[in-house]
Amino acid sequence: MAKLVSKQQLEDIRFRNDIVDVIGAHITLQRAGSAFKALCPFHKEKSPSFHVNPQRQIYHCFGCGAGGDVYGFIMQHEGVDFAMAVKMLAQRAGVVLDLDEGAPGEAGDKAQLLKIHEGVAQFFQRCLKEMKSAGHARRYLETRALDDTIVENFLIGYAPDRWDALVQWAEKHKFSTAHMESAGLILHNDRPDARHSHFDRFRNRLMFPIRDEQGRVIGFSGRALDPDKQPAKYVNSPETLLFKKSRILYAIDRARKPIVEAGEAIVCEGQIDVIRCHAAGFTNAVAAQGTAFTEDHARIVKRYADSVVLVFDPDVAGQDAAIRAAGVFMQAGLAVRVATLPPKQDPDAFIRAAGADAFRALLAQATSAVLFQIEVLAGREDASSDVGTMRIARAVLQTVAQSPNAVLRAKLVQDAATRLGLPPAALLDDLQAQKSRARREPEAAPAPGPSGGIDRPPEEVELCAQLCHVADQPGLEALVRTYLPLRLVRHADCRRVAEACLQAAATGTHMHSLLEADEDVGPALIQFAAAVQSAPTKIRGAERTGLDAVRDIILKLWRRELKTRREMLELELKTRPSRDQQARSNQLTLHLNSLKTWEDGAPVIEMELDE
Repeated sequence: MAKLVSKQQLEDIRFRNDIVDVIGAHITLQRAGSAFKALCPFHKEKSPSFHVNPQRQIYHCFGCGAGGDVYGFIMQHEGVDFAMAVKMLAQRAGVVLDLDEGAPGEAGDKAQLLKIHEGVAQFFQRCLKEMKSAGHARRYLETRALDDTIVENFLIGYAPDRWDALVQWAEKHKFSTAHMESAGLILHNDRPDARHSHFDRFRNRLMFPIRDEQGRVIGFSGRALDPDKQPAKYVNSPETLLFKKSRILYAIDRARKPIVEAGEAIVCEGQIDVIRCHAAGFTNAVAAQGTAFTEDHARIVKRYADSVVLVFDPDVAGQDAAIRAAGVFMQAGLAVRVATLPPKQDPDAFIRAAGADAFRALLAQATSAVLFQIEVLAGREDASSDVGTMRIARAVLQTVAQSPNAVLRAKLVQDAATRLGLPPAALLDDLQAQKSRARREPEAAPAPGPSGGIDRPPEEVELCAQLCHVADQPGLEALVRTYLPLRLVRHADCRRVAEACLQAAATGTHMHSLLEADEDVGPALIQFAAAVQSAPTKIRGAERTGLDAVRDIILKLWRRELKTRREMLELELKTRPSRDQQARSNQLTLHLNSLKTWEDGAPVIEMELDE
C-alpha cells in the first residue's frame, strides 16, 4: 500500500480525518484544556489516561503506552494492517485511492475481485426480482416473512438453476475466467466429455452476500431451495484472497457501531437469524460464517464490546455449539451470557411468533455461560449422584479455566458452587489443580511505557522528543543534519524515530505515516514514537529554546563518541605504542574539554566531521 499510494495522498487522507473525530466515533472523549482525554480502549482502567492531542493529531495512553496518529489508532482499534487502515480512512473521507482503480499484483487482484463480487451480488438480486424461474425463491422469502425492504437492505439474491449463468455474466462484463475462479464463483470442469470448461458453483440457491467490516461484498452463502436435490443446506464461498471464513462475522459491517453502543454483541448461528434480529431492532447481532467460532471471531468482537450473549438453537447440537463458543469468547476476555430459546425455535421463529419485546426479555434473562452449561449437563447427567455432580463440576471448571480474568473466574466459580450446592473453596481447589496440570503459555512481555524502557539512553529519547516538533522550530532540522550524524544515536528505536522525524520534515509527510508504512517497524516502536511525541520536552531555563536543548544533546552525544574512541586508542597504545596514535589520543582529550559549550564545541564537531 505504501508503495502504491503517494505520500501526498496519505497526507490528504490524514488531513480529512481529524483524529478527534475518528477516535470520538469509537470512544467518549472529554475536553481537558487544549486536548481530550478518555478511558483507554486498549486496557482496563478507572481513571482516564488516554489523551488525544488535536494540534499534533496524535493519541497516547500514559497507562499502557499505546499511541500513534490516526492511522495507528485505526490499526490498533480495528486490528488491521496499515494498508487496510488507509483504505478505511480513505473511504471515511470519500477519497478514491489509485489502488482501488486497479493496481498491479495482489492489491490489483483484490480490487478486481471486489468489483466482481459487487457485480455478482447485484446480478443475483436482479435474478431474484425479475426471473420467472425465481418464483419459488420469492415464495420462500414470503414464508419466512422476509419482505422487500429486508431483501434490499441485505442484498439477498437468487442464483439461477443453470450451469453457466455466471460464466456468461463474466463474458458479458469482460471478467476473465481466472479471476472468476479466484473469486470462487465458478469451477473448472475436469470431465473429458465436458462441453464447457467452467461451470457455476452456486445454482438454484437463495444467495446471501457476505460483507467485510467495511461493507464490501467478499463472498456468498447459498441456501438450498430444493432439499431433495441439494443435500447441502448451505454452500459458502471457498477461501479466497478476500474471504477467510474464520475471520468473517456475518453483518459485522452493520453491527459494529450498535455493538459499541450496546457494549454487547448478540451472537446467532445463521444469517436469517441475524437478519431477523436486525429487522426487529437488534442491530448488534452477528453470526459466524459456515464454521465454528474461532479466536479470530472473538478478537473481532472484542474490538467493540466487553461481552456477548449467545442465542443458539435449543437442540443438542445448538447447546453444544453454545458451550464451545462460550469458551472461545471467554478466552478472549469477554463476559459470556447464554439465552435459552423455547424448544424447536430459533431467533427468527421466536421473534416472528412472540415479537421484539419478548426477545428483549429473553436476552435480559440470559444466564452466565457456566449456569447454562450446568443446566444443559444436568439434563444429561444424574445431578443428584456424586458421579454426576463430579462430571458436571469437572466440565464447568474446564470452561471457567478458559477465562484469563481472575475476577470473572471467581464470579463464575461462585455461581457454579451455588447452583451445584458445593462450597466455593472446593471448586477453587479443583480449578487450581486443573490449572497447574494444564500447559501454561508464556506471558507476553508488557508494552513499553512512556519512558521507552531503561535501555534507551535518556538523551536520545529527549532528542526524539525535540525532533517530533521539528516543524515548529526553525533551524532545528538544519542543526541536526549539520552537526549530528545519526550513527551517533546508538539505540535502534531512537535512531529510527529520529530518521523518520527528519524525513518527515524534508518531505512534508507525517512521521507516523513513515513508520507505519515500514514493514520492519513493529507496534512497540510505534508506541515509543507516540510516547516521545506526547511527552513534554525538557528545556531548562526561561531564556532557553528547543534549539539550545538539542545543542546540549549534540554535545553530549559527541562527548560519548569521542570518549569511546579515546578508550579504544588507549587500549591499542597499551599493546602497540605509537606516536601518531598518542597524538590522536591527546587531540581527543582537548576536543572533549571543548565540548562543554556550544561556542567551543561547534568548531570541534566540524573538525571531526571533516576528518
